[in-house]
Amino acid sequence: MAVCSAARETGSFLRTERESFDEGRIEQKHSHDYVSYVDKSAEERLVEQLRKILPEAGFVTEEGLAGKSSETYWWVVDPLDGTTNFIHRNLPYAVSVALRTACEVLLGVIYDATADECFYAWKDGGAYLNDNPISVNKSHTIDSALLCLELPYNVNAYKTFALQLINHFYGRAGGIRMNGSAAVALAHVAAGRLDGWIEHYIGFWDYMAGLIIIREAGGKVTDFKGKEFCIDDVDIVASNGVIHDDLVEQTREFDRLAEKKTIV
Repeated sequence: MAVCSAARETGSFLRTERESFDEGRIEQKHSHDYVSYVDKSAEERLVEQLRKILPEAGFVTEEGLAGKSSETYWWVVDPLDGTTNFIHRNLPYAVSVALRTACEVLLGVIYDATADECFYAWKDGGAYLNDNPISVNKSHTIDSALLCLELPYNVNAYKTFALQLINHFYGRAGGIRMNGSAAVALAHVAAGRLDGWIEHYIGFWDYMAGLIIIREAGGKVTDFKGKEFCIDDVDIVASNGVIHDDLVEQTREFDRLAEKKTIV
């Protein structure tokens, strides 16, 4: 797939740049939300390649170097998901690309540049990792499930909510992890390495590719209330599908408690 090749080339660029990375050129978009010259250069390279693949498509990009207007198709691009990991020489960080219309996601590619793993899927075509089919894990209960929870960068707005989310699932799930890259976490749900993933506030460039990869791998994605996931939502429950109803019931309970401020 040409999109996989573009993602891989961008990932190779990230690995090369990491070896000579200039930490003095890090910018802070918001508190605890960073961008570097590498993010911007990677986005420019990726956009250039995607334009060759589908010239008529618009773009939605995290760094805002290209934009959509009235196009039928849009590329949704995160050239470096896991910037904080990248800055600190930590794992993982990835390239995420999705192609969507106003109503649906048509394909998604997530390239974990630190593991040389390319996850991809297209509508009704299945999900793959390095050309091998993948499917979700079939853990049947939350108390045996491995969940991933991520923390929004916007501490002032979401710290209380995020801490309550951890408090709610800690001890109810078989295990909880955070990896610093939403895209990679979603890919791992699709590949059966994680059973579920929950985040309260997230940009759609972070999850768009993962959404279709999970669905094509047999999993499920909804909002916190269990509504079939809208591609412009920001509250996400993604799972293997088997434990999804139970996860949503937990998030519903959590929502009610959070609203009443009974969790501390």
